[in-house]
Parts: sequence; C-alpha cells; structure tokens
Amino acid sequence: MKDMSATFTSKGQLVIPAELRRKHKIEAGTKVKFLEDQFGRIVLQPITDDYVDRVMGCLSGGPDLLAEWKIEHHKEGKRKR
Repeated sequence: MKDMSATFTSKGQLVIPAELRRKHKIEAGTKVKFLEDQFGRIVLQPITDDYVDRVMGCLSGGPDLLAEWKIEHHKEGKRKR
C-alpha cells in the first residue's frame, strides 16, 4: 500500500489524490460512506457502480427474503379473517 496524505481545509474539505480517484473511479458527484472501526480509524468507502456490484454479489445464494416476507404476510392475512 502506497503512503499518501492530504490536509483538510478550514471548511473541513479534503482532496483525495488524483491517483486514488482514477483507480477507484471516483468522479464529481460520487457519494461516499464514512465508517469508523474499533481502533478509531475512519474509512472512506466510495459508493460506485463497482462497489454496488460487489455488495450485491455478497447476497447471492442467500435466502430470498422478499419471498419469505410474502409468505409470512399471506399467512398473517389468513389468520385475521
């Protein structure tokens, strides 16, 4: 991992080095998520199409929660009648 640094402005703004922006496809308007770990480190996660695709892939093969909800909802409807 390459060591890079930046300095916050008086308004709390930070410029991410161009090399990182290109590598992670961060463009104007890209949203970011701030995470704090148990050691007090702040992690910046850009919410890009690549990130969303990776996260969605993590859920594949799991239970179909929508189908389960529909079954439960249907059962509850029958009990109320």
